[in-house]
Amino acid sequence: MKSYRKELWFDAPERMHFTNITPDVRNCLSESGISEGFILVNAMHITASVFINDDESGLHHDYKKWLEHLAPHEPVSGYRHNDTGEDNADAHMKRQVMGREVVVAVTGGTLDFGPWEQIFYGEFDGRRKKRVLVKIIGD
Repeated sequence: MKSYRKELWFDAPERMHFTNITPDVRNCLSESGISEGFILVNAMHITASVFINDDESGLHHDYKKWLEHLAPHEPVSGYRHNDTGEDNADAHMKRQVMGREVVVAVTGGTLDFGPWEQIFYGEFDGRRKKRVLVKIIGD
């Protein structure tokens, strides 16, 4: 069995932003030389997420609206975490809802996706550099 590891770096332009990282993950798979196995893709920051869904702008708009409703950024004084001097308690909660990671099967050297599935990096406390881990195991 072979293994491959790579960190992908992102700089989200907004506080909450979704980036389609499917092409980056496909490049990693190609570099790995693995044709049968699994890919783990996880956010390496506690205010970010990796998730799978459709790459449709209306859906992304709806996610942002829904997440802001569930855990509004303001008032920042509404969160005990922010008593530490931070202002990102909402980002931690949004990450918890959207999840930390995804695992995708690799079959015949390709991502074994259903229709419309894409991998996204979700940023909830953006405007600085953050990373995603890609780990691939298989043959």
